Amino acid sequence: MKTIVLAALGTVVGLVLGVALGILAGIAWVSIFQTTDFEGYSAMLVFFTFAPIGAVLGGLIGAIWAAYTAARARIRMESDA
Repeated sequence: MKTIVLAALGTVVGLVLGVALGILAGIAWVSIFQTTDFEGYSAMLVFFTFAPIGAVLGGLIGAIWAAYTAARARIRMESDA
């Protein structure tokens, strides 16, 4: 049960960090490639493309990392007993 709760917590934390990194990557993309800002195109690119991609990747990586860490800790505790 602890592994599942930690994986869910890792997913939420990964989502938040992934969105933040996605927004930063999108802002960098817009700045480097000088994307036009006509009618908010650059903002839509950042928030409708980079933020969701960052959220998906961050959520997956966070869940996998948290579940792996919890499982490894559980195995270590079982081997000590």
